[in-house]
Amino acid sequence: MTVDELAARAGVTVRTVRFYGTRGLLPPPHIGPRRVGRYGPEHLSRLALIEELQHHGMTLAAIERYLQQLPADISAHDLAIHRALVASWTPDVAEEAGRDLLERRAGRPLTEGDIDRLAAMDVLERTADPDVFRVDPAILHLGVRLLDVPIPLETLRAARTVVLDHARASARELSRLFRDEVWGPYRERESDPAQVAAMKSLSAHMQPMVVQALVTAFQRSLREELRAAYGPSVAQAGGDGAATAEEPQGAGEADTAGGAGGADTRASGDEGVPGREKAG
Repeated sequence: MTVDELAARAGVTVRTVRFYGTRGLLPPPHIGPRRVGRYGPEHLSRLALIEELQHHGMTLAAIERYLQQLPADISAHDLAIHRALVASWTPDVAEEAGRDLLERRAGRPLTEGDIDRLAAMDVLERTADPDVFRVDPAILHLGVRLLDVPIPLETLRAARTVVLDHARASARELSRLFRDEVWGPYRERESDPAQVAAMKSLSAHMQPMVVQALVTAFQRSLREELRAAYGPSVAQAGGDGAATAEEPQGAGEADTAGGAGGADTRASGDEGVPGREKAG
């Protein structure tokens, strides 16, 4: 991809891409013929992660520390996992996008079959207008990469049903445990200041902890299933992300201006981060 294509797919401006590059947040492009810089999937995934961390309220300095803790050879796939983990405990923000913008973000024309597959993966939803979609930006790039994987649409839909059914069952059982074993006893002792402080801390950290636990458990279970069915080599190839999907230290704590890193300005504008492309 050229810098213009990278910016279009990420939904930011070329100036933003170059700004992140000068800050060392984005690796330099590969220099091709005629000294033209070319960007690959790893640049797109890293840029998407940077944007997600910025939306999460982290300063550029905090984002730089986060990225420094990732393996130097981390793949685009594992960067996408990191972004999904970060996005999972921020408010749901679906963007409305017309077909032209959606195709720019996807980096390719999209057929009706492609739209159906993305919808089956919960990447987007159709609206009353056939050319306007509600898009989940956190998983759009990963969904587009899966379009060319030879999996029938009905299999994707069946897989989605399995995941949703088990996810809802897990959420329901975890909620029951929390209600019976944590919330109930707390209500009996809510006048105790120490109990109130402990409950506030638990409420603030429970969702990211549960998400991380579920992701880790699923990755390990999937690796075991792959090993049992196809042997160790396939299991290793299918589970490489498990070793790198762990959240770097401090990722759950937004290092915002006025906090421990008070000398830093927020990444959302005070440091001069150029604007990003708006969906529409």
